[in-house]
Amino acid sequence: MNSSVDIPENIGQSSILRTAFDAQREAYLAAPVPDFAQRKQDLLALKRMINENREAIVTAISEDYGNRSRHESLFAEIITVTDGINSTIKKMKGWMKVQRRHVDQMMFPGGKNRVIPQPLGVVGLIIPWNFPINLSMSQITAAFAAGNRAMVKMSENSIALTRLLISIAPKYFPPEKLVFFEETGQVGIEFSTLPFDLLVFTGSGQTGRSVMAAAAKNLTPVVLELGGKAPAIVDPDYSLEKAVDRILFVKQFNAGQICTNVDYVFVHQSKIEEFVSAAQAWVKKHCPDINSPDYTSIIDNRSLQRLENTLEDARSKGARVINLHGDQTSDPVTRKMPLHLILDTSAEMNIRCRETFGPLLLVLGYDQPEEVIDYVNANDRPLAVYPFTNKRALQDLYIERIMSGGVTVNDALFHVAQHDIPFGGVGPSGMGHYHGYEGFVTFSKLRPVFYQASFSAMKFLRPPYGQFATKFYDFLVKFKS
Repeated sequence: MNSSVDIPENIGQSSILRTAFDAQREAYLAAPVPDFAQRKQDLLALKRMINENREAIVTAISEDYGNRSRHESLFAEIITVTDGINSTIKKMKGWMKVQRRHVDQMMFPGGKNRVIPQPLGVVGLIIPWNFPINLSMSQITAAFAAGNRAMVKMSENSIALTRLLISIAPKYFPPEKLVFFEETGQVGIEFSTLPFDLLVFTGSGQTGRSVMAAAAKNLTPVVLELGGKAPAIVDPDYSLEKAVDRILFVKQFNAGQICTNVDYVFVHQSKIEEFVSAAQAWVKKHCPDINSPDYTSIIDNRSLQRLENTLEDARSKGARVINLHGDQTSDPVTRKMPLHLILDTSAEMNIRCRETFGPLLLVLGYDQPEEVIDYVNANDRPLAVYPFTNKRALQDLYIERIMSGGVTVNDALFHVAQHDIPFGGVGPSGMGHYHGYEGFVTFSKLRPVFYQASFSAMKFLRPPYGQFATKFYDFLVKFKS
């Protein structure tokens, strides 16, 4: 395991992590509340680290994938992150302000209530491989805006990128502020057992449960972003061509390996064949060749095999499987996999039971909105819901009746790219939020402080209770009732 902390080579994994944690904890205790200037400096240094190493970052991510579209990396990893940093810098001073809160002057005359945002201290971030810069840097942005220090454990599938970050981070930050770790062996488990002031995990629900259990031993609060089967719903009166264009754009993006991607789509029974034809036409126009450098690889052979097994399971149980790339097939060398539609499925098929996390799109038919609502609500709450309709009442119906982590209306995915609204799951799709002000709040302790006046009426209300106290308490009971 590598890190940017200067420690002896013969020290064990647990000791490496603990040494880094202790160094950050000591630095936090020595300067627990960095001012606005320091936080801005940290955020600007984070942006410089990304921009000055942009090409190396894009190359490393592509190396980890086998092939990752350069344009996808620039959009999702570089542009979105730096824009988020810029937005945070603009708004951070307002977020840091002490908040005035109401105080009951009848009970506490002359008293004052304040809420003071303060850093939590040392936070731990466990980052997945699918958007390693976006997810790590957006969380670090929130952590730094709130005045914290961060330890970051990267994925075992992001080796090239992790080693790059380990090598460049010390040029911009001391390890007492920011340190990266490479996943080797049991690092993830050991990492979760550190007594962080906050632990953020992005990944599968199964691993999320293990992380939460490990964190519970220290009563470490956690933010979990876990994914799930996110549905799109296409109103039959909505432009099918527009819906297909927007759904398939995000479905092919990163070869479908996005936690908030459209996992399945509800299409009105009368429009299913039209949807299939429109999808075939879209692929022929926009991504006809999976061997193009614009088309991203599946991250590893295990994931490719899982997706192939999902297709075979559906075929063997009677589903209609449509390869949108015609006669092109998955390549085990490049790990490129064609986009597929899966129709006429049944409940026992794997495609219906678990998140696909790849270029497979399950298509379900429906007649009435209530069928959609009942189906989604009968399963785990998803990380996102995507209604495609211009009818405001129908938009509101789906938003009100289907609980999810977030919603994009008449598109998919892009609520995640908004810097001024929170991002996070609900129930099995996660807990907690980050991005924007909510990210600042998540990484802060909103500390309540009551300032008592020089004169306090409470001295007349202490035992032994006399006539005045009795009358005053009786008056308050009637007044507050």
